Amino acid sequence: MIVKTKNYKLDKKTYIRLAFNNVIRKQGWIAAAAAFVICLFYIWIPSIWWFIGAGVGLGLYLLFWWIQFYGVTQLEQGKMLFEKFSYEISSQQIVMKINPREGMPLKWDQITRAEIGKDSFVLFVNKAQLIHLPFRIFNTDNERKFLTSILKNKGLVK
Repeated sequence: MIVKTKNYKLDKKTYIRLAFNNVIRKQGWIAAAAAFVICLFYIWIPSIWWFIGAGVGLGLYLLFWWIQFYGVTQLEQGKMLFEKFSYEISSQQIVMKINPREGMPLKWDQITRAEIGKDSFVLFVNKAQLIHLPFRIFNTDNERKFLTSILKNKGLVK
């Protein structure tokens, strides 16, 4: 079975939100641990500045990642992520089609993980690349169920 979706263009704000949340979920413990260690210096030299420094450091870490993903939306190399695509999904691959003749195949082994949200599928290729598939671009519920079964069979979701 091949699932053919309607055309969809990923919104830049949606991309920034999804990619930023992904990185924070995966690597947020690094920033939290660093802030905690900085706060522990209060034991040796009591000063409120340790807590202020930890807060500033945590804020800069978050700002760094937000700027990274905002920058992707502004660069010429990132423009492809935000073009209007239709998707043809099968159990072997995903074909991202710009028009009926031009498309880019993406094998399932290139997808690192997937999430099924309340209104969309999100397929992560790496930290900066993702495929957002809202439920509204599918023609029937059976197509969504088929994609869910593919994701479970490939071990991308639990």
